[in-house]
Amino acid sequence: MPPQLLFDLSNIDLNAVAYDQEAIRAANPQRGHMEQLNCVVWADPSAGRILGYKDVRHDEFWVEGHIPGRPLLPGVLMIECGAQLASFYTRKFLGWKGFIGFAAVDGVKFRQQVAPGCRLYMLGQKMWERHRQVYCRVQGVVNGTLVFEAGITGMEM
Repeated sequence: MPPQLLFDLSNIDLNAVAYDQEAIRAANPQRGHMEQLNCVVWADPSAGRILGYKDVRHDEFWVEGHIPGRPLLPGVLMIECGAQLASFYTRKFLGWKGFIGFAAVDGVKFRQQVAPGCRLYMLGQKMWERHRQVYCRVQGVVNGTLVFEAGITGMEM
């Protein structure tokens, strides 16, 4: 039996823009090639849930060298996208002010390949928050298929 998504996407408008690139930049410090989150589509702060996406472009810095002739989005960038979604959630809805860095990553599974031209939806679910740390589960979905999942612990620095 395939794993379930963190939450049901069927009642969410996947083309909505709740927070655009400028709103993300107001919360997250990453710029240039390291901006991995393009849009936040939806959030339910009371349930600890958030949904965003990354448009995987043909002109990204890794395309030429990460499997020449068959470019694949590096797994570490999927993790980074999930971390940026979790960081945005934490700063926007939990009110954290400082920089939020990685403290741990666990339960990482890559289930499918992600190539340029895809829209990688990233689901986030806050699991707990304590002692300047927050733990979120994240999942990546392309065309309705789960492609990636991880647990990310962030720490306010």
